[in-house]
Amino acid sequence: MPYAKPDGIVSTGWLGTHLGDPKVKVIDVTYFHHSLNRNAKAEHDAKHIPGAVHFDIDDIKMAGDPRPHMLPTAEVFAEKVGKLGLSNGDKIVCYDMTGLQTAARGWWMFRIFGHDDVAVLDGGLPKWIAEGRPVSDKRTEIRPASFKASFRPSLVRSLDQVKAALDGKKEQVVDARAAGRFQGVEKELWPGRPGHMPGARNLPFPDLLDPKDKTFLPAEQIAARFVASGLELGKPIVASCGSGVTACVVALGAYLVGKDEVPIYDGSWSEWGLREDTPVATGPA
Repeated sequence: MPYAKPDGIVSTGWLGTHLGDPKVKVIDVTYFHHSLNRNAKAEHDAKHIPGAVHFDIDDIKMAGDPRPHMLPTAEVFAEKVGKLGLSNGDKIVCYDMTGLQTAARGWWMFRIFGHDDVAVLDGGLPKWIAEGRPVSDKRTEIRPASFKASFRPSLVRSLDQVKAALDGKKEQVVDARAAGRFQGVEKELWPGRPGHMPGARNLPFPDLLDPKDKTFLPAEQIAARFVASGLELGKPIVASCGSGVTACVVALGAYLVGKDEVPIYDGSWSEWGLREDTPVATGPA
């Protein structure tokens, strides 16, 4: 069964043949949680796909918000990506250094600001390197561009909207964190209480990927993972995780099998778990 919406990803082979196309812009959306003590920008500078620029979600965010990397305004997004040399006429290809973990956040951000010609590199930098494709340590020359952003509110959810969704059972909530974090039996990466939102379902994002090369599973297997997690693809779904990053992998997986809009709870557990006015459950869903 082919993907219903294959435009959400591109293969390493496709990118290899389009790398010199001036209208194909490659962005490295690698992000590391602070506990890992890794510098994504420094690692990008040392090794990246030729012509790629670093898209820093901790820079392209709502300034002054205590929650991690919350969405910026449309105006700020347009300014930041324009300075990276990205325009509305470009096809944007997002990748990350871990395979497929944070790149989908870039895919979602461009879509929420009105740019649909965006895809994720399936398998990311590890697959690219494993195939002997070129990498560079040369700084990419950037020509500032003009980008017009148009906010699409249907692709994001706030805490109050998620509360209402859970209370009214109008939208299914899927949590992309690891099962141990979801159940509250393993250490949570973000401050606050362990556990999950009552009524949420758990679909750890790696379950949608081939463990060998971190590419997306075939369409029928992706659909089966959603069903096994207690989710109905024919009904509305909201995706959450630790801080609104890996939830985007689940949203992209749903997109590939035909679900055009899976909004992201941007605050995710870094907001919900820290509050005292939000209910928390532990154990399996």
